[in-house]
Amino acid sequence: MQPNNNFQSFSTLKGELLPTIYPFSSEEKIRETLLNANDAVLPYGKTNFVQRAVFLETIAQNILALGEDLLMQAHLETALAIPRLTGERDRTINQLKLFAALLREGSWVDAVIDTAIADRKPLPRADIRRMLQPLGPVLVFGASNFPFAYSTAGVDTASALAAGCPVIVKAHESHLGTNKMVASAIEKAIEQTNMPLGTFDTLIGEGPGLGQHLASNELIKAIGFTGSFKAGMALYTTATQKRKTPIPVYAEMSSINPIVLLPKTLEEITEQIATTLSASILLGVGQFCTSPGLIFVIESEAANSLIELLAHHLKVASSGLMLNQTISNAYYLDRKKLSGYDGVKIIMQGEDESSLYKATPTLLSVSAAHFITEPLLQKEVFGPCSMIVFCKDQIELNNAIMHMHGQLTGSFFGTTEELKEYNHTINLLQQRVGRLIFNNVPTGVEVCNAMVHGGPFPSTTDGRTSSVGPEAIKRFVRPICYQDCPDDLLPFYLKNKNEAGINRNINGIITKASIE
Repeated sequence: MQPNNNFQSFSTLKGELLPTIYPFSSEEKIRETLLNANDAVLPYGKTNFVQRAVFLETIAQNILALGEDLLMQAHLETALAIPRLTGERDRTINQLKLFAALLREGSWVDAVIDTAIADRKPLPRADIRRMLQPLGPVLVFGASNFPFAYSTAGVDTASALAAGCPVIVKAHESHLGTNKMVASAIEKAIEQTNMPLGTFDTLIGEGPGLGQHLASNELIKAIGFTGSFKAGMALYTTATQKRKTPIPVYAEMSSINPIVLLPKTLEEITEQIATTLSASILLGVGQFCTSPGLIFVIESEAANSLIELLAHHLKVASSGLMLNQTISNAYYLDRKKLSGYDGVKIIMQGEDESSLYKATPTLLSVSAAHFITEPLLQKEVFGPCSMIVFCKDQIELNNAIMHMHGQLTGSFFGTTEELKEYNHTINLLQQRVGRLIFNNVPTGVEVCNAMVHGGPFPSTTDGRTSSVGPEAIKRFVRPICYQDCPDDLLPFYLKNKNEAGINRNINGIITKASIE
């Protein structure tokens, strides 16, 4: 944050503030944005699915048209490599297209029709119809580590717009130039497709101040957030406990993504596992929500060999630039705290390069007994840091897992026979994660229909949802039922004539037929 109510993005790549100054959004601008979003609720929510699909597709085209300029801006603001940013931009574009395809197909709206039975005894049945409808204005917070995929036009924005909700983005102060460029692509798409004024806007301000102000405003009907546990819980408390009307908060906050290495497999492919794990720990300088921060092993010679190999791979790795100053400073502070707890041993720890805004890897170890009795050992260290937990046997492994907090992912490395033998262990971890992975690392989230990117608290505030894939749209809608409503007044997708040609549940049968 800069003085005089202005921001300048700091580039860890250049080691200095970038020249462009971004003023805070004024109180008048904030008020106008909220009112415009509220005014857009009905006209935007009443657009048909094809219109919304075209809108999302147009946003995607406009983002792509920004070309290398957009990639370079994000590179300067985040220090992320151009190939990584290119892939993330393409993922963002594909997310928009995925929701457009979902809208065109239409069955996501869960249209259910139970027609009247006038002669039913002892009482007739009314005509009852139900479908999902948008909640209203959604507040989205840009994420520091994903300037495209979880920010201005990221999955929260895409899914909310697909649901028919106006969106207000609180821009992340680390990449304000990137936000401005992507926002311009959305604003241009609004004009090109004749969407209502207020369908989208973005605001700039000091994180807690502006964020809390918006979260407490009664015109906001839902929140999408990716960031720290502290910030996420502050928003959750405000939105669910301090408002006159509580609203849903979908916050992704903290995960250390445990990996369980089963004994036989660890013994057979120790080197391969060490290479795979080190690459995952180091990927993106550890600045992924799916970075493996915890590795469970059962005491053995193979486990000792793993430590040596893993420490070697991390030691010879180069340090990497972090996203911003705050994250860099927090990484070194958090790893110092973690390594200072009783029973924690430092296996490998690189030099402090915070003055260069770079992170060096850290590998720690602890016994399962200490892990079980100290919940703070499960605090996420955002960066290339991982801890090995030594378990005496399967019983202690199970006990350690039962003391795990909720996580986004959990992984097992093992043969089919081993996995069968440890089936109870798998079931225990399943209760604590949103995604179970077998014989692979957690880094990398596929955008597809079956993906679940969410998990029990504290990884998210609501483990019943996913922030990746088509299911993300369900976060920003609610079911509304219409009883004995005249056909002319029914929503388009519940009318007798199925002009949209979508699948509907009519009297218990999934069909595209119309009602005669």
